[in-house]
Parts: sequence; structure tokens; C-alpha cells
Amino acid sequence: MWTWGNILQLVREGGRPALDGPELLRRFCIGDRALADDSGELWARCVDDRTRELIRVGALIAMSAPHVSLQTAIDDALSAGVADDEIIAVMDGLVSIVGLPRAVAAAPRIAFALGYSEDFLGDQE
Repeated sequence: MWTWGNILQLVREGGRPALDGPELLRRFCIGDRALADDSGELWARCVDDRTRELIRVGALIAMSAPHVSLQTAIDDALSAGVADDEIIAVMDGLVSIVGLPRAVAAAPRIAFALGYSEDFLGDQE
């Protein structure tokens, strides 16, 4: 937990206090609007790049994100060392959570982002 002394020292040094998990959870519970500016700090400290990128791909599949968002997330995941099969496994794992139609809708965008040919994708009309 942060003390005023720690906070003042960080402010003097030009930084902001890093939130611990329980404090961050408390702020989410009360809908603290400052989270829009502050969120992601604990995420960056506690979750490795590969896992973070897989979660991002999964979240974008779950929300039926536009192609460009999914393409960027997949590119970032591949750059972080994630394998094609792991990305496909995330889509497969989401079927029981978001439903088959959402996974099927994401599949052509994922295939394209992974570089599969037009022949692989079939007719998209």
C-alpha cells in the first residue's frame, strides 16, 4: 500500500505511484474515471508479452473487432513469438465462451492476417 511519503517522493521525482492489485481492483469497483488514463500499468508489470498479445487477440475476436485491429494484434503477437497454432487455439478456445458464429466470423480475418491464400479462404460472398 502506498503512503503519503512514498507518493510525495514519486511526485518530486516526476513519477506516479504504481498501483498494486487490490488498489486497482478497488478503483475498478468504484468506476474511477482516472482508470482511462492510468490502466495497464499492473498488466505491463505482471503479464509477459506473449500472453498479453494472446489475450489481446482473444478479446478482439470476442468483440468482433474490425479487420485492421485484428491484423495489428496478430502481427504484434507474431512479433512477440506467438505461433500461428497458438492464435488459432485462442479462437478455438473462445467457441465455448462467445459462440461458434463469432469464431467463424473471425476465422477469415485470422487466416488473412496469418498469410493464408485466397484459395484457403474459399468463397466469401
